[in-house]
Amino acid sequence: MDTWRSKIRLCILLAVVSTAVVRAQTVNTCVDCHSALDAPFQVTQDQFSQDIHAQKGLTCASCHGGDPSKADDSAMSKAAGFRGHIARKDIPTLCGRCHSDAVYMRQYNPSLRTDQYSQYLTSVHGKLLTKGDYKVAVCTDCHSVHDIRPPRDSRSRVHPLNIAETCGHCHADAAYMKGYAIPTSQLASYNSSVHHEALVVRGDLSAPTCSTCHGNHGAAPPGVGTVQNVCSTCHVFQAQLFESSPHKAPFEAASLPGCVTCHSNHAIHHPSDAMLGTGPESICTNCHTEGDGGYKGALEIQHDLAGLANSLQGAVQILDRAESAGMEVSQARTEQEQARDSLTKARVTIHSFDPAKVSQDIQAGLKLAAQANQAGVAALKERGYRRKGLGLSLIAILAVVIGLRLYIRKIEGSAV
Repeated sequence: MDTWRSKIRLCILLAVVSTAVVRAQTVNTCVDCHSALDAPFQVTQDQFSQDIHAQKGLTCASCHGGDPSKADDSAMSKAAGFRGHIARKDIPTLCGRCHSDAVYMRQYNPSLRTDQYSQYLTSVHGKLLTKGDYKVAVCTDCHSVHDIRPPRDSRSRVHPLNIAETCGHCHADAAYMKGYAIPTSQLASYNSSVHHEALVVRGDLSAPTCSTCHGNHGAAPPGVGTVQNVCSTCHVFQAQLFESSPHKAPFEAASLPGCVTCHSNHAIHHPSDAMLGTGPESICTNCHTEGDGGYKGALEIQHDLAGLANSLQGAVQILDRAESAGMEVSQARTEQEQARDSLTKARVTIHSFDPAKVSQDIQAGLKLAAQANQAGVAALKERGYRRKGLGLSLIAILAVVIGLRLYIRKIEGSAV
């Protein structure tokens, strides 16, 4: 009996000791105090527990120094290495102390890059900070402070869906940006763009946002002569066509940025065939005047595109009618989609600014659209033949039924 009592006492003692050890390891007097303070000094346990650093086992002392296990003034003593508030100018250096150490970072995330700090020093933000401008963005402006989350977390400020708003926090604030001689309409322009639509409306997280074109830690505006290189990371075929186009040389001579000249930069909207015409949406008439080769070429391309678009629309309408009537038109639908692909290809080939090249795609599409249209016409004719055949069959059946009925009555009359 005494042996069992001894074992029970030992287990209780171990449990008490273990609890004390765990409490000693997890106690955080920094959060205990700061959770009761008002903003901007308030840091709650719930807030800090969401931080990627806290989840990896780091504490307040990792950045601020001090001893979070103590509840008296010694917790913030010089002996405990207390640094207190980190000045804005020192934040990149502080973050870089760990994030630039490949050996140290490998134990937490071997795939995480460790050149963020060196990139930051090459950025517009980093260069201005070095010159003493402490208004520019530092790490905490983009990543937050005590609730830093990984980029894949939708609550992170640097999640693709949030990057534009994060950048716009400064860049859309006219008062804050006063003195930098750059516009503050970028966020509003981007929010009206095709890129924003793809990202937010269609949920394509690979769609471009600010950091896609400007970089993140090494943020800088693309140079006028290199902006097409940025666009070509996604729009490869368009860039290749432009490189061999008659526009490349004069654009370079006039120091015009290739893609931006026609499509803008932040407010990039869905391109339309009207951009080639002479109406209010025309882009070509910004440089070309009536009678010159470029003007004529643009009108020729627009005319060809309209012809294929109309032919394709006609094929779609007649196939819709045939399909709604129950006719089999799957092969014709394939030709219809191939014609649509040709129209899409022709709209890409526009970047060659060669009417002959565009015409090749147009002619291929017209041929396919005509085949699809003919198949639709044939299907509707077949439907007509079937209806006539069905009508004649019904008439014949009705005649037989009437004849049989008369014959039966005749037999019944004879029997009487």
